[in-house]
Amino acid sequence: MASTPAQKKAAANAIEKHLEPDTKKAGDKAEESTGAAVKEFSAKDGEGWDTSEALKKVHEVWEKQVKVLMDRLSSEKHALRNTSILFQNNDLGIAVQARQSSALDKI
Repeated sequence: MASTPAQKKAAANAIEKHLEPDTKKAGDKAEESTGAAVKEFSAKDGEGWDTSEALKKVHEVWEKQVKVLMDRLSSEKHALRNTSILFQNNDLGIAVQARQSSALDKI
């Protein structure tokens, strides 16, 4: 609440230009590495390592966590950008209510 609209805009831009793309890049890199490891430990002659299945399960959890993080970053970005609009609309609404005429205005 104490930050300025410019600070909110800068924070939203940082999320959009750095955090979101960097997080996606890190998630993609982990996807490639995990996929290679799963393939390496999988069954080649009918018997694979338990590690392959474990990595698949861990990777599913990782993907969900990355998606939750990306959704949260997007939500925070939108909230930062919309905060000043919400405050401005609240101020306008209060001003309209304060300007409404009352019975005392007719006296």
